[in-house]
Amino acid sequence: MTTSATTRSDDTPKITVLGATGPTGRHIVTQALSRGYDVTALVRAPEKAADLKGVKLVVGDVRDEKALGRAIEGRDAVISALGTPASPFKEVTLLSSATKALVDTMKAEQVSRLVAVTGIGAGDSRGHGGLVFDKLIFPLLLSKVYADKNRQEGIIRESGLDWTIVRPSVHTNKAPRDTVRALIDLSGFRGGSISRQDVARFLLDQVGSDEWLRKSPLITW
Repeated sequence: MTTSATTRSDDTPKITVLGATGPTGRHIVTQALSRGYDVTALVRAPEKAADLKGVKLVVGDVRDEKALGRAIEGRDAVISALGTPASPFKEVTLLSSATKALVDTMKAEQVSRLVAVTGIGAGDSRGHGGLVFDKLIFPLLLSKVYADKNRQEGIIRESGLDWTIVRPSVHTNKAPRDTVRALIDLSGFRGGSISRQDVARFLLDQVGSDEWLRKSPLITW
């Protein structure tokens, strides 16, 4: 719906961002534009994206393959920053259902690079969030969300795409730092935090890198 007037070369990275109106997604979009990327965002409520200047907006549901197709066609990579609120009682399926539709659409559109955010507590990072997170927050508020994150990760791993799954430690809105630790071996690691801006920077760094290809690093300060 809107496009940037910035002149871009043919080798400018062309990315689609899912979850662009979320707290981390906004940083992804802002930083991508500052790098000169060509950015498309799939949004359900365009009024929430009114301040995302310089972005092509595609309006639709992330589970709708037709809308996904419009957002992904001709892109080089997709960054998925989809999230869902805490749900202590109701089953959560949004993340896995949207990711299934995304994978199918990326294959149809021949877009292979996928960078996706899940979180500390997903997969083999469960039990590494620190005492309060692991013993209170996770079981009381997030167990159903993380069950769906695990399904989401499984779909990505089995997709055949060039994927990277990023598991940030607890998000903060603090100022970014110069360095981020990316961990695969979590032996002895508990807790940790990281700013949303640093999460966004790490995700964007993966678009043109194979360093964490088909890996699931936990990122933290």
